Amino acid sequence: MAEGNLIGGFIGGGLIGFASLILLALNGRIAGVSGILAGLVSGSRPGKRWWRVAFVLGLIAGAEVYALARGGLPVHLQAEGQWLIIAGLLVGFGSRIGSGCTSGHGVCGLARRSPRSLSATLTFIVIAVITVFFSRHLLS
Repeated sequence: MAEGNLIGGFIGGGLIGFASLILLALNGRIAGVSGILAGLVSGSRPGKRWWRVAFVLGLIAGAEVYALARGGLPVHLQAEGQWLIIAGLLVGFGSRIGSGCTSGHGVCGLARRSPRSLSATLTFIVIAVITVFFSRHLLS
């Protein structure tokens, strides 16, 4: 891994941790992106939407700032649009089944020493390893 990517990873990870800490300290909420987005889309609590909007806009703005500072995003997508849509739907469905996503379980849940989050995060990692193995060695 290039040194610039390593430093960017440390900075990004630190910012994710800091944002999670601020959200918990100021709002009493766990920074699970799938839950935040679900609450924003469902609109079930209209008076409580402002922080969800701010969080999602912050995610988008962070990517834009990174792209401007580094001359682009370090993402190399090798899939066409329909596969990305299918993948996104599967991730969303899996987040619902797992009662959270990698940010909620992996960042916040592990920091709270949640056994359920440890189990979920280990499952995420194992499935990711299997997926990469299949896509790189068996499908290509």
